[in-house]
Amino acid sequence: MSQDLPPLNALRAFEAAARLNSISQAADELFVTHGAVSRQVRALETHLGVALFSKEGRGLKLTDAGTRLRDVSGDLFSRLRSTCAELQQGQADAPFVLACPGSLLARWFIPRLDRLNRELPELRLQLSASEGELDPRRAGVDATLWFAEPPWPADMQVFELAAERIGPVLSPRYAHFAALHQASAAALLSEPLLHTSSRPQAWPSWASSNALDAKALKLGQGFEHLYYLLEAAAAGLGVAIAPQQLVADDLTAGRLVAPWGFVDTHARLALWCPLRNRDPRVERLAHWLQEELRSP
Repeated sequence: MSQDLPPLNALRAFEAAARLNSISQAADELFVTHGAVSRQVRALETHLGVALFSKEGRGLKLTDAGTRLRDVSGDLFSRLRSTCAELQQGQADAPFVLACPGSLLARWFIPRLDRLNRELPELRLQLSASEGELDPRRAGVDATLWFAEPPWPADMQVFELAAERIGPVLSPRYAHFAALHQASAAALLSEPLLHTSSRPQAWPSWASSNALDAKALKLGQGFEHLYYLLEAAAAGLGVAIAPQQLVADDLTAGRLVAPWGFVDTHARLALWCPLRNRDPRVERLAHWLQEELRSP
């Protein structure tokens, strides 16, 4: 005699039909068709080699074997539902750990953190910042917010939030500001440009998008991380390049100016969540981020 358990879907269909005493009501509860439930019940009877239901007028009646299986399966499914609910509640009570680059955290996320905590208090957000290469599959991280290019990996649920747009920015404090802010983009070819080792292709990509010779660019002071690059630009040390989202508040405050606007890249600001441990709170966070990014 086989010791294998029947298929779970068949047991689930039978348990619902036996508990509700109706194939139709079981189909409604399980969001499937009447025929699908009937097929699952027949497959279970075939697997077990016994009849679980018998005809009674226009309805169904449980056989003795069906009654035994109903009592056992009903108890087990009830305990399973209860345990899953407890696990979900435990997950909801745990902090939601969000990883993101330190520059994104400092220049966009933290200024909005108080509003996020007020509007999504159930999130209990815990932030994990890094300027190195992020690993969205790292244990202990529920989701990762970063700029990345598609295609997206099959083991991740990825919420695309906004296109990445990059552009040159400089401070009114910069010594060459008066000459540059009314000039064409080509004027930057003779300017020593601030740059970062974390995004070596940012300037060449921008130049190509503006029909400029990327090889003619002159790179000046370099910085390891984007955060320091933008602080240097705000201090009037030169012209930097950055994603629009990371300088939006500086542009509004007048700390930085973007005379040549921004151009799209292939990257997207996206929220990544591993499918293996998907937290239902990630959808609420993704929706909040989308709305925030749409705001002026």
